Amino acid sequence: MNSTENAERSSRMVCDPAELRTLFLFEKLTDEQLDWLCRDGRIESIEPGLVFREGEPATCFYVLMDGEVVLTKLSGGTEIELVRTQHHGSYAGAWSAYLGDKVDQTYNSSLSVTRPSRFFVLDSEIFADMMHEWFPMAVHLLEGVFFGNRNANARVGQRERLLALGSLSAGLTHELNNPAAAAVRATSGLRERVAGMRHKLAMMAEGKFDTESLGALVRLQEEAAAQVAKAPELTPMEAADREDVLGEWLEEHGILDGWNLAPNFVQAGFDVDWLERVGATLEGAPEQVFQGAIRWLNYTIETELLMNEIADSTTRISSLVNAAKQYSQMDRAPFQVVDIHDLLDSTLVMLSRKIGDGVEVVKEYERSLPQVPCYAAELNQVWTNLIDNAVYAMQGQGTLTIRTRHENDCAVIEIGDTGPGIPEAVRTRIFEPFFTTKPMGEGTGLGLDISFRIVVNKHDGDIQVESKPGKTVFTVWLPLHRTPEEQADAAPEPIVGGHP
Repeated sequence: MNSTENAERSSRMVCDPAELRTLFLFEKLTDEQLDWLCRDGRIESIEPGLVFREGEPATCFYVLMDGEVVLTKLSGGTEIELVRTQHHGSYAGAWSAYLGDKVDQTYNSSLSVTRPSRFFVLDSEIFADMMHEWFPMAVHLLEGVFFGNRNANARVGQRERLLALGSLSAGLTHELNNPAAAAVRATSGLRERVAGMRHKLAMMAEGKFDTESLGALVRLQEEAAAQVAKAPELTPMEAADREDVLGEWLEEHGILDGWNLAPNFVQAGFDVDWLERVGATLEGAPEQVFQGAIRWLNYTIETELLMNEIADSTTRISSLVNAAKQYSQMDRAPFQVVDIHDLLDSTLVMLSRKIGDGVEVVKEYERSLPQVPCYAAELNQVWTNLIDNAVYAMQGQGTLTIRTRHENDCAVIEIGDTGPGIPEAVRTRIFEPFFTTKPMGEGTGLGLDISFRIVVNKHDGDIQVESKPGKTVFTVWLPLHRTPEEQADAAPEPIVGGHP
């Protein structure tokens, strides 16, 4: 039943100025003002049901005289109860009408009555005129507070985003520097090894190898290059044992600095049997020729290993750049349908340095989860805030768990940590703007407030927290069916009128 239908079920009653004076909103008004209210306002009795619906044009200001009201807000496709009260004088509806067209004049929540209830009702235009005529100074003060707080929230929120961006940029720079430096070092080493191979080729060109031996060495070289690509992973202990064996073999066969060559052959996956094949190929050749062949093959192995290092480094750089693009949503539409796991993974990459080695990251993804229609860049900000808070709570030691699942036509994302938990005394305040449990200067208190606004206001979702020592979990619900038009209709600010 919509609000128009319920209005037809309501009945007007006699307005008594003396009764209005018993309501806390009107107790300080003059007799003349109370008469004015009774003349331009009205008393309505409304049967149980919906009074007004969230998102409808805000046409009336309601003050409860007797009965019971319930204020709700849609979140993740579910009506969330915000207030249930029988308090005389509780108010809701077009309470921001005095701001005129400076703000969106729609109901930002839904109001229902659970039993026959009486209200004093003012049309929004009359309420606005009354505020401006009777309380001009108060209107200016309230307007200043309203827009001042909104501007302050926006500026501090922007500052927090810039600080987060600076921190992420520093981390990304560090992460990029490591593989870039490794690629530079490997390139320099590769240049030296190629020069060494040219020297050995010049020696071969002098005819110190017969045709058959040279052909066999070339085949061994190709085999060595192929072997590097499939070298086994060895433990440090296994590698050390094999290096001892190969080092002894090389020394016994007159290879100078054989102990320095052994690690390369071991890393490439070669053993004594393979070296014996090299020796058999050059049987009868001068010691100098045998040494040259071993070093030539060593250059081949080193070259392949260095090229692998360059490939790994550049691949790492490419993956970091791709993660940064995914995180920032560079060159992508604001509203899109995405795999939520891509967003989570890109955020983890961007925060990897801050997460550190002491935090174990556990990902429990439901890969069959449908793609989510969303503002991807803004959701990445939510994941950043939640993960950053989790890591801060664990002080660099613990387990960070990222879990996804499909529930009630929503994508559900859980971000949990093994920190000390959020004290119950402050748990109800963590989504308030400027509230923070961090020491002065370490937090603005807007991270969770911004996250709440993005999830609830921007995506019609929900965000909740459960916490106890050793386990804190933030859970985000995101509807799986959402259009840009529906997003555009969402109220910009979560303002709830009413008296507790």
